[in-house]
Amino acid sequence: MKVIEKGRPLWLVMLLLLLISNTMLYRTQFGASILPVEKDGVVLGSLIDFMIMLPLFVMLIMRKFSIKTAIAVAALGCILARLMIPSAMLEPYVAVTWVGLLAEAAIVTFEILLIMTFIRYIPKIMAFVKSSNIPTVFSFHYAIDKYVKKNPMIQILCSELLMFYYALFAWKKKAPEGITLHKNSSYIAFMVMIIHAIILETLGFHWWLHEKSMILSIVLLIINIYSVFFFLGDINAVRLNPVHVTDDAMYISLGLMKRAKIRFADIDYVCEDRTELEKKVSKDTLAFIAREFEEGQPQMILYMKNPIKATLFMGIEKDYSKVAIRCDQPGELKAIIERRMAYIEAI
Repeated sequence: MKVIEKGRPLWLVMLLLLLISNTMLYRTQFGASILPVEKDGVVLGSLIDFMIMLPLFVMLIMRKFSIKTAIAVAALGCILARLMIPSAMLEPYVAVTWVGLLAEAAIVTFEILLIMTFIRYIPKIMAFVKSSNIPTVFSFHYAIDKYVKKNPMIQILCSELLMFYYALFAWKKKAPEGITLHKNSSYIAFMVMIIHAIILETLGFHWWLHEKSMILSIVLLIINIYSVFFFLGDINAVRLNPVHVTDDAMYISLGLMKRAKIRFADIDYVCEDRTELEKKVSKDTLAFIAREFEEGQPQMILYMKNPIKATLFMGIEKDYSKVAIRCDQPGELKAIIERRMAYIEAI
């Protein structure tokens, strides 16, 4: 697994090269000029790229290996092949691509049934969220796990719904009292700057690109619009979800990007050593440090007895052995943690 983790940038580069090289081969004049007269071998090689290498690189990047993922990505590769390779060249292998399309249709049908199940339980999910005392970024996903079968598609859909909720409907909500992570930082100014940059780039670069490639300009426009909604949602998610403390755990999140439930019984000790805090945050450390113009340093690092599971963007879960925190009330937070740790040890 360490080799796979270290090779992640390489797998991403290989994936991009696969897509770019096949696009150039079939969709540019340069590619047409280097194609041999007998094209069957080249097309077969491209099909291998899309149906075997593409799933392999995607799973290496995701670090998730399963038959379902392989089939789903291979089926998607068949669709890409049909879109990218001219139909006249693809004709000898058209049966292969039809198999991929049928597999993709079966997967999509299954996912639609799951989504319909999710929609049916929305009233119960909303009731659970409203009655819960824990932050919405936690209670919403807990409700999903309670009423709907856990599935990557459902996790992605829920993450998107939560993002649009915070981006569009949460501006009038008053931020609850509690320990916050952003008020003493330039986080909001930093995010507003990014949003302005995206809007200016969209207004300027998009019109120039539209004359060169309409499809590419539309894709980039959609990505830019989504990015603006995401950053707006992230601002509200940070603002409305301060650290929530219960008798046995604290719920801490940093917008839509990361969240974790940290049980006080799982904390080994709290480190405030300046030498340790000034070191670069390691890969096994979950950092709750608001993004700003200058890179912030943690005020404390929680060393865990056992790795904790954190939920990242799109519902991705990862284990961490340390938690770095920078907040607006560090003394208050440390006092709460140590008091709860002492109480639990005394029981």
